[in-house]
Amino acid sequence: MIPLLDLHRQYTTIGAAIEERLLNVARSQRFVLGPETDRLEQSLAEYLSVRHAIAVSSGTDALLVSLMALGIGPRDEVIVPTFSFFATAGVVARVHAKPVFVDVEPRTLTLDVAATRKAITPRTRAIIPVHLYGQGAAMDELLTLANEAGIPIIEDAAQALGAYHRDGRRLGTIGHVGCYSFYPTKNLGAFGDAGLVVTNDDEIAHRIRIMRNHGMEPRYYHSVVGGNFRIDEFQAAVLNVKLAYLDQWNAARREHATLYRRLFCDRGLVGQAMELLDERYPNIPYTHIYHQFVVLVRDRDRLRSWLGARGIGTEVYYPVPFHRQECFRWLGYCAEDFPIAEDACARVLALPMFAELHREEITAVVEAITEFYTT
Repeated sequence: MIPLLDLHRQYTTIGAAIEERLLNVARSQRFVLGPETDRLEQSLAEYLSVRHAIAVSSGTDALLVSLMALGIGPRDEVIVPTFSFFATAGVVARVHAKPVFVDVEPRTLTLDVAATRKAITPRTRAIIPVHLYGQGAAMDELLTLANEAGIPIIEDAAQALGAYHRDGRRLGTIGHVGCYSFYPTKNLGAFGDAGLVVTNDDEIAHRIRIMRNHGMEPRYYHSVVGGNFRIDEFQAAVLNVKLAYLDQWNAARREHATLYRRLFCDRGLVGQAMELLDERYPNIPYTHIYHQFVVLVRDRDRLRSWLGARGIGTEVYYPVPFHRQECFRWLGYCAEDFPIAEDACARVLALPMFAELHREEITAVVEAITEFYTT
C-alpha cells in the first residue's frame, strides 16, 4: 500500500512531545485562547514576519472573519477563482456578497490576471487569489491590478504555509490579509480544525481579534457582530510542537516533487500521457512547498481505478468547479465561460505526497503509471 497521505508516520516521530503538551493543557484547565494560543500567534508572527497573527477555528473561518472585518456584505462582489476548495467561494456567499468567478491559468491553475481585470466592476470589494497546491498566484500582477482599482486582496494561503514569493516574503503576507488552514492534512496540520489570519494593518487586526470572539470588547460588551471563531488550546498546543518541523517537512516534499518530475520525464510520459504543472519561479527555492503533487493526465478516472487496485492512493482536487456547483447555479454561468477550469477538473490527479514518503514508493507510483500507459 502507498497511501496518498499517512499521518501515522509523522506521529511516530513527534507523538510523545505532542502527548506531553496536550497533557499539560488538560492539567492547566485552560482550553480556549490561553497561553498555547499566545505562544502560537507569537511564533507564527515571527515565522511569517508580520505584525499580527491571529489564530482562529479553521481556514474557512479565517476567510470568513476577514471578509467580515473588511465590511463586505450584500450588494458587494468578490472575485475568486472558479477552481479551488469550496470555502474560497462559500465564505463570500455566507456574508451575502456575490462571488464573481474567474478562470485560472493553464499551467499553474491559479487565478488568471487578465480575466480578473475584466471581472472588476464598481461593486468589486475584494479579490481572493488562491495559492493552490502549495505555490502562489501571480501576486505581482494581481497587486498592481488591485492597487489601481483600490481593492483589497485577501490571500487564500490555506495550502501554502511556509512558501515564499519571489521577493522573499512569505505567501499570505503580501495582500491586505492572509488566511491559512491547519486542517490535519495540511503541511502544518492540527488534530482537528484550526486556522490563522495575518495582516500588517493594525485596525484590521483589531477587528479580527474581537470578531473571533463575538465582537466582544470588553467582556460582554459588543461593538460589532462577530462569531465564535476561537481556536482551542489543544490545537494550538499540537501546532506549537509541529511548527519547529515545518521547514524540514516542506524541504522533503520538494525533494519528492523533484524526483517525481525527473522520473516522469525519464519514462517519456510528459507531453504524451500527462502534463506537469509549472513552478511559477522554478529557480527560486521554496516558492512551491507541494501541499499536493498534482498532474494533468489522460484517461484520468481509469488510471485512478488502476492505481487504486494496486494499493496506490490518489485524489481529485477538484472534480467540480464553482460555476457548476448546484448552490451557485443562480449566478448563471456556463461551462464555456471557464475552459481551463473545465479541462483541469477532467484531468487533475493528486499523487502520494507527504514528508515521510519513501523514494522507493515514489518510484513504484511512477512505474505503475508507466505500466498503465504502455500496456
